[in-house]
Amino acid sequence: MALLPVQAVVAAGLTPTMASAAAGGDKVPLGSANTWIEVANGGGSSVTVTVTVQNNSYKGLTLPNRTVTVAASGSAKIPLDASLHGDTNNQASIGYSGVTSVTVGAFRI
Repeated sequence: MALLPVQAVVAAGLTPTMASAAAGGDKVPLGSANTWIEVANGGGSSVTVTVTVQNNSYKGLTLPNRTVTVAASGSAKIPLDASLHGDTNNQASIGYSGVTSVTVGAFRI
């Protein structure tokens, strides 16, 4: 499991750095608002990305983990929320159904 650095998108722009998705999942620090991950799937079949919901109860409702399907040769931007996804270290846990040809980056604006 890797801790992904959060890259700040600034007025001058950003050349993003993407890392290989870790087979055991990744963590993202949630110290700032407006944080998201981008997952790019270079493989030939879809991949499901799961963001663990740590605080899964809201007004008597149980909230499921967030799952996003990233199509083959596609990408997805997935927002992260500290109040939902932050663990005791204020980090989001990200899992992948497959990691071959999958890259990920964490960003904030």
